[in-house]
Amino acid sequence: MQYSEIGKSGIKASRIALGLMRSSLFGSEEMRTLLETALEEGINFVDNADIYAWKTPSEILFGEVMDSAPYLRDKFIIQTKCGICRGYYDSSYEHIIESAEQSLRRMKLDSIDILLLHRPDALTEPEEVARAFDELQSSGKVRHFGVSNMNPGQIENLKRFVKQDIITDQVEMSLAHAPAIDAGIHVNMMEDASLMRDGSLLDYAQCKGMGIQAWSILQISLHGGSFLENPEYPELNAVLERLAEKYSATKAAVAAAWLLRHPAKIQAIAGTTNPQHLREIAKAADICLTRPEWYELYLASGKTLP
Repeated sequence: MQYSEIGKSGIKASRIALGLMRSSLFGSEEMRTLLETALEEGINFVDNADIYAWKTPSEILFGEVMDSAPYLRDKFIIQTKCGICRGYYDSSYEHIIESAEQSLRRMKLDSIDILLLHRPDALTEPEEVARAFDELQSSGKVRHFGVSNMNPGQIENLKRFVKQDIITDQVEMSLAHAPAIDAGIHVNMMEDASLMRDGSLLDYAQCKGMGIQAWSILQISLHGGSFLENPEYPELNAVLERLAEKYSATKAAVAAAWLLRHPAKIQAIAGTTNPQHLREIAKAADICLTRPEWYELYLASGKTLP
């Protein structure tokens, strides 16, 4: 497994992280097995959120595991997120504080390693966010802070008042969904790929020393399903299969390795609930794609070069 510092936090995290978005599909024993599998593969980072999921929150399942296997707490860097409510977003001081305290109770923790604001709230008041972050940090309830699905302008707006480093931004990114990469390649072109949808986030992150986390790493889009074995992506699957054979890995591992190859030091969030699939994806850290291979995969996904 490869490890990189998240932003300037001093936290050395595995380049592959375990995402718990789908963990409500099983019980606490299955989650424990998944966590133990992650450790065996060198994965030391868990990504959670207060909305994973509404009926049986994964934070509760995680807390049950912490009760039954407390030795696991010190083995992982634990990240969770707040700010998404039913039908609206909320980055108010009151909501951030309440959400963090509820997450601590549900996960049976004394502190959260990293807390992310989950989505941009159009009514965000940076002063309130700063007040919440200060209180959570000074009380020892949260060590570090980040954001999710935000652009550089939104981050800079927060930083007018937030004194803590924004150590990472978690965004959707995969071989099939990579507008942040597309726009950087198609600069000053007239095609759709040239549209800057994220404010040059990858360049911003590298300039500021901020981490980038990728979610839905094997998906076409948020609700589009996986591109693996998808008949709409025959060329991509053919190239993935050939490279998987070359590197003695699976196609999922090669697809994740494509993200890891980027100089922004992207951390890939593996959202699988299957221990064997997690083992397979973890092998991405052992693969270093050549530049021609990286571009071959990019083109095979249906993209073009100017």
